[in-house]
Parts: sequence; C-alpha cells; structure tokens
Amino acid sequence: MKIIGVSLLMTGCLMGLSLGIDILQGADVFQALYKAVTPFRVMEVVELFVLFFLLFLFFAESAYIFMKKRKGK
Repeated sequence: MKIIGVSLLMTGCLMGLSLGIDILQGADVFQALYKAVTPFRVMEVVELFVLFFLLFLFFAESAYIFMKKRKGK
C-alpha cells in the first residue's frame, strides 16, 4: 500500500506543479487542466490499451503483495 500511496502522492504533486506553472503563465484553471490532459487525447487505441494494462499490472501486483503480507501475519 505504501507503493501506491507514494505513487499517487508523486502524481498529485507533479500535476499540481504543472497546473501551477500553467496558471502562473496566465492560463486559467480550465486551460491548465486541458493542457495537462491533452497528451492522452492524441494517443492511439493500442497506446491507451498498453497504458491501462500497465496501470492494471501495477495495482494488481501491489494488491497481491498486500494480501500476501496480510495472510502471512
């Protein structure tokens, strides 16, 4: 669970930094969010499948390790 927590914390901090820089450069919040999400809009179907598959593997492995440790105790 620590791995997922740290990953989400890092993602949140990096997204916040990116949004903050965009806002400081004169964009409003909606434009900053649009710029943050735009790279995912141009991805092909296969690229999106690979992205979601890798995210699924990451969360599945973390959940498996968590359950394995929980059973061991």
